[in-house]
Amino acid sequence: MIVIQGFLRTSPENAGKLKDAAAALVAATRQEAGCLAYAFAEDIGEPGLVHIIERWADDDALAAHNKTAHLAGFMAALPGIGVSAFRVARYDAPEEKVLAGG
Repeated sequence: MIVIQGFLRTSPENAGKLKDAAAALVAATRQEAGCLAYAFAEDIGEPGLVHIIERWADDDALAAHNKTAHLAGFMAALPGIGVSAFRVARYDAPEEKVLAGG
């Protein structure tokens, strides 16, 4: 499994624009083959800081996602939303261990 974790930062005033742009991306991405999880979440302590959490079945699924029109459209929209910081990192996770809950 591949885990992607990252963040985007914009001003609190632009957070709504970022959420709107991300909503279409999230909806389309969740329909992709090999997408196990895909979510954007605003930090409760820092308005305008949005965390990105993704899980992918394999390299092929992630590579296909990176070529989609919906991801390209989202990336093209970021400058107009005033994104001041952006970071995404990949983690290869050979297994999952649930620490709490079901």
